[in-house]
Amino acid sequence: MMGLDIPFDIVLAYAAGLILLYLLGWLLLVPLKLLLKFLLNGIIGGVVLWILNLVGGLIGVTIAINPVTALTVGFLGIPGLLLILLLQFILL
Repeated sequence: MMGLDIPFDIVLAYAAGLILLYLLGWLLLVPLKLLLKFLLNGIIGGVVLWILNLVGGLIGVTIAINPVTALTVGFLGIPGLLLILLLQFILL
């Protein structure tokens, strides 16, 4: 019979290499998902602020659109928007 005489240490080395490759891929994918979540929330916050500036411009309420305000509104939603409005009225 033609045997496949593969030493056991070679099989273990390949298995360890595959496990390390999987872990490396997982570690690189997790920060990418987090970065995409930050980007998406920032875009959503920017759109909400833009709409507020369009409507609020009629009554004199505007908020500057920058990365900090966009991410605050993107992450916190309506409470973040109210927080920024409150801070703007307190500081000005």
